[in-house]
Amino acid sequence: MSEAEQPPVALTIASSDSGGGAGIQADLKTMTRFGVYGASAVVSTTAQNTATVADVHVVPMAHLRAQVQAILEDLPVQAVKLGMLATAEAVETVRELLEPVEAPIVIDPVMIASSGDPLLEPAAEPAYERLIDHARIVTPNADETEALTGRWPDSDHARADAAEQFLGWGAEAVLFKGGHLDGATVRDHLVTPAHTTSFEAPRIADATTHGSGCTLSSAIAAGLARGEPLPDACERAIEFVRAAIETPARVGQRGSVNHLVAGDPWGSSG
Repeated sequence: MSEAEQPPVALTIASSDSGGGAGIQADLKTMTRFGVYGASAVVSTTAQNTATVADVHVVPMAHLRAQVQAILEDLPVQAVKLGMLATAEAVETVRELLEPVEAPIVIDPVMIASSGDPLLEPAAEPAYERLIDHARIVTPNADETEALTGRWPDSDHARADAAEQFLGWGAEAVLFKGGHLDGATVRDHLVTPAHTTSFEAPRIADATTHGSGCTLSSAIAAGLARGEPLPDACERAIEFVRAAIETPARVGQRGSVNHLVAGDPWGSSG
């Protein structure tokens, strides 16, 4: 069969964004742009738009289990992306479901929306330590890094301390996202036990970033599903997100990253 007939498969386990810019909607759009067949398991639905999160409804855990099991029984999942998991019970349920999964797992520890609305109950933060043991890579922003490790990652020393915790919990790599830090240059740092790779770009003024974290992590998962080495998957994902921010979708009050940005995110350099 041709690649078009049998594409790589990636699974997103996350929450729905009714506004379409973030969450599972962003994940599936991104995976499609990268030539990957996206499957999804919904942890919660949100009443959300580009400006606010009005309501969150977590699905019963039995239903979450049924979704994931149905996918794993039928589809050859080659990468998994985890997004907004909402509650400690959901984090633990997902951890149990992924115990037998050998595909690489990308964890985006979603805690706060771009609007500032909380997306994770505080009791769930400690549960992430056990979940991270399964991670091929964790992709925290500065706020999420501080919440999970107690370190604000604005220096090499702070990032090294935070990376030591993430790697000690079992992650194979950490991508520290620099968008929430100050400065005219945005620096993302990919840290593994053996090496640190930095990605730098000028900061985009008045950037529209709704959905950027979900898009980045799902793009990395798509790259891994296609067999791309982790540094290359991260670099391509960062480039795609930057393009999607530079030419945002002018929708709603605050807009969104643009998943329809021109160009082929996979074929352009691969």
